Amino acid sequence: MTTLSIPTINKEITLFWIRRDLRLSDNAGLYHALKENKKVLPLFIFDKHILNKLEEKSDSRVTFIHHSLELIKKELEAIGSALLVVHSTPEAFFQSITPHAVYTNNDYEPYARERDNKVAAILERKGSIFKSYKDHVIFEKSEITKEDGKPYSVFTPYSKKWKAKLHSSDYQEYPVKNYMKNLYVSDPLPFPSIQELGFNPSSIPFPPRAIRTSIIEHYDEERNFPDREGTTRLSVHLRFGTLSIRKLVAIALKKNQVWLNELIWREFYHMILWHYPNTELAFKPAYDRIVWRNDPEEFKAWCEGRTGYPIVDAGMRELNSTGFMHNRVRMIVASFLTKHLLIDWRWGEAYFAKKLLDFDLAANNGGWQWASGSGCDAAPYFRVFNPYLQTAKFDPEMKYIKKWVPEVDTEAYPKPIVEHAFARERVLNAYKIALQNE
Repeated sequence: MTTLSIPTINKEITLFWIRRDLRLSDNAGLYHALKENKKVLPLFIFDKHILNKLEEKSDSRVTFIHHSLELIKKELEAIGSALLVVHSTPEAFFQSITPHAVYTNNDYEPYARERDNKVAAILERKGSIFKSYKDHVIFEKSEITKEDGKPYSVFTPYSKKWKAKLHSSDYQEYPVKNYMKNLYVSDPLPFPSIQELGFNPSSIPFPPRAIRTSIIEHYDEERNFPDREGTTRLSVHLRFGTLSIRKLVAIALKKNQVWLNELIWREFYHMILWHYPNTELAFKPAYDRIVWRNDPEEFKAWCEGRTGYPIVDAGMRELNSTGFMHNRVRMIVASFLTKHLLIDWRWGEAYFAKKLLDFDLAANNGGWQWASGSGCDAAPYFRVFNPYLQTAKFDPEMKYIKKWVPEVDTEAYPKPIVEHAFARERVLNAYKIALQNE
């Protein structure tokens, strides 16, 4: 049996470092690496800094990434190249090699920014080049700002400026395939199993990497009804870059402006994260004065889908079983935790971060702060979703609820954890006290 070996990474080789862009087609960093260099070897690092923090050893995201890399590996090997996969910290790996250059795509999360600064410094000391490109969004950082150069904190004017600035060149595909001849020629390289990474395969099914235009065309009519197949389920593919945002924007422009607005919301939250990276703080500082109840037993009941509010429990059970929750239901369960139970939005944010297959720090933090009232362009604090009215409007026949809470109409189903009118008055009073000097 032949033992696969890793090539010596020297000044003859340029690396393309894959992170949250798990595809070869229409990839900005890979395009530039191939166009400007020969002997380009794609690289993925299973980052120990990230993996060591994951509590669930069957984490579905590790399985999703591993599977996506297997597809990239096969694609590269079919044309005589290879994928280099290592299990390390980025700092340790780049300390151990001296490539000609490292190309990658921008990542806007606080950890990623710190990581990239360290890697760039390591490579600079070795005389190696480090280049990073915009790929994950159409507009990044300070490309969409107010006239005074300050970032927007309200979505509508941001989205208007975004649309006004958009040009067809912004969503033009990068012709990577034209330069594939510049890939490093190699036999297959070692590829660690999930078990070798310290994890077990997840049994959660993944949404297909399929763009269903029929759903996009009717998105504005169907998106709020959780029992219907009215959303694209592409969020995980956007999160990990298995699909290009440019391709999706091009489709949205032709098919549905409401769906386009959802893509712009995603970019809005990434812009906010870039300018306000301290996600532990409320975007509106006064909201950090709220006195939360933070009852651990009530939080446990919410996590497990045992609140006695069927639409809330259905959402949490869907999340726990599938790693997904319908967006309308995400808003309802987040409002319930922060408003009905007066539990800190950070608790809910952290739970979603553990469970969501499509977890994205920018969107998760933005969504939770929106629900609690503390975020940019957030729902006003006095808007308290009534779960019963939300059910009547968006799941009137209780098809979604009965799928996930089959015991809903039986004695086995728990009584409501708190009475709605009481909870509403309690949270309004708590918020008024905290915000009275605003």
